[in-house]
Amino acid sequence: MKKLSSLPHPLACRSILRRTLGSMLLVGASILASHAQSTAPAPTATLLRPAAVFDGQDRHEGWAVLVENDKITAVGPAAQVTAPAGARTLDLPGLTLLPGLIEGHSHLLLHPYNETSWNDQVLLESLALRVARATAHAQRTLLAGFTTSRDLGTEGAGYADVGLKEAIDQGIIPGPRLLVATRALVATGSYGPKLSVDENVPQGAQEADGVDGIIRAVREQMGKGADLIKVYADYRWGPNGTTQTTFSQDELNLIVQTARSAGRGVVAHASTPEGMRRATLAGVETIEHGDGGTPEVFELMRKRGVALCPTVAAGDATAQYKGWRKGTDPMPARIAQKHVSMAAAVKAGVTLAMGGDVGVFTHGDNAREMEQLVRDYGLTPLVVLRQATSGNARIFHLADRGRLAPGLLADIVAVAGDPTQDVAAVRQIRLVMKGGVLYRQP
Repeated sequence: MKKLSSLPHPLACRSILRRTLGSMLLVGASILASHAQSTAPAPTATLLRPAAVFDGQDRHEGWAVLVENDKITAVGPAAQVTAPAGARTLDLPGLTLLPGLIEGHSHLLLHPYNETSWNDQVLLESLALRVARATAHAQRTLLAGFTTSRDLGTEGAGYADVGLKEAIDQGIIPGPRLLVATRALVATGSYGPKLSVDENVPQGAQEADGVDGIIRAVREQMGKGADLIKVYADYRWGPNGTTQTTFSQDELNLIVQTARSAGRGVVAHASTPEGMRRATLAGVETIEHGDGGTPEVFELMRKRGVALCPTVAAGDATAQYKGWRKGTDPMPARIAQKHVSMAAAVKAGVTLAMGGDVGVFTHGDNAREMEQLVRDYGLTPLVVLRQATSGNARIFHLADRGRLAPGLLADIVAVAGDPTQDVAAVRQIRLVMKGGVLYRQP
């Protein structure tokens, strides 16, 4: 393996990567999209007749859903939903229809850390390789029933998420509808990779400081295609440092103000009470992780209308990567703290978003977060199902999805069983429709 000092400088490789990226994306996409592209064009209308319909709020026995083109046109008791002439009817006995699930925290350009460490993914994997792998991740996510995903940072892959989103939207590859954060913002010196102090290595996010630097970075990311801005309100300082706050209150305020002026929201990675407090006061829309949240901070979040995306599955996965034998060994301190903070958040009445930080663990295994919220943290299946559909749609300002109702996008999945009683039913995907197009059917 080459030493870092002998590798070509990132600037020297840029033109090569740009030329390679387009061709690699198209080659990989042509293979991964074969399922959707080989399917004959769907009729203009499809009548779905399941055992029950979960409309994003409640489950209704004996309901049906009518889809015309890419929209839902009727939902209700089967006897009251009439299909037009020439419509296709899909009888789905034993299945429950749901709105397409919404992943609240993903990284399509990462893969599990027990396969390759985060440092090595950022430093040693080529951009072309990472994008090719991400096309497979996008397909797995969609076929797992997640028709929308909020992708919160490329982790050193620049603006590749913008191109991935465009490829999905143009039908080149199958995947969920994406909300992308591009590079994310960090205070200089607070992120990684962290190697020798003698080496300035590429970072996993964009460094920005002070008034001019922050405004320029936020505007650059929005101009390149960011749907939202992600900021790291706290992180580890130094190679072995503890997590501390990064941006000042004024800097966080400026990030939110600059993004809002262009119609973008801001989300904050934060796990310390002070980082969470500053981000909440600045006006971010969601706080990701929140491991060290206190009752006082959660009460402030509730009053300010800031949601928490707890990402319990990511912490569980990384603890197991480090050797924790779940169910056998004592609970690690970090996991125990997560239980304390989650209990405080629920008691305070903080709005919860559903998102697992998938990429830390396997794409397509997105339901892991939903299962752990129920099994390990005591939430009910109905509450978690609402979070993953209408709840996330509301928090992320997606008025056209998250429910099964006339006029909304025909993003629909069908599962075996009743997920309002057993959340594990969301793993039993039998049908996936996005925009009226079937990507999986019985």
